[in-house]
Amino acid sequence: MGNWLARGALLSLVYCLAGCTVWPQHAVATWNNATGGETLERSFWRDVQSGNWKELQRHLAGNYVWVTPSGRLDRPAALQYLQSLHLEEYSLGRLQTELNGNTFVVNYTLTMRGTAQKQPLAVAPVSMMTVWQHQKSGWVAIAHSEMGSAAR
Repeated sequence: MGNWLARGALLSLVYCLAGCTVWPQHAVATWNNATGGETLERSFWRDVQSGNWKELQRHLAGNYVWVTPSGRLDRPAALQYLQSLHLEEYSLGRLQTELNGNTFVVNYTLTMRGTAQKQPLAVAPVSMMTVWQHQKSGWVAIAHSEMGSAAR
């Protein structure tokens, strides 16, 4: 009987300890602690969804270019388009990043629910690619391309 009590006590202790974490929980990745292309993209789209335009603009190069199926957008036109987005939800999928020197190339699909310029966004995933470059001021996007059917 004593053996069963000892086993029961040990088992209870193991279950209690399994619920505790040994290492502290990692903070949600942001621009300040970005360590990879995925974090940069997630920060970008989080700022678009929340309308954090001042922070987002800090991470777009002066010569930023966004290429869409409808044509080329320079930095001001891209910002105007992004500001017209009202994202209820979005998700990134099939994410791949490649680091080359001080540059990340990030390929992924983006699925959005919401409106752009007051028109519903297409439900289908859109293929995206962003080029991020590390500069003195931090990570900035220098180019973005999308292939898909998002409303424009």
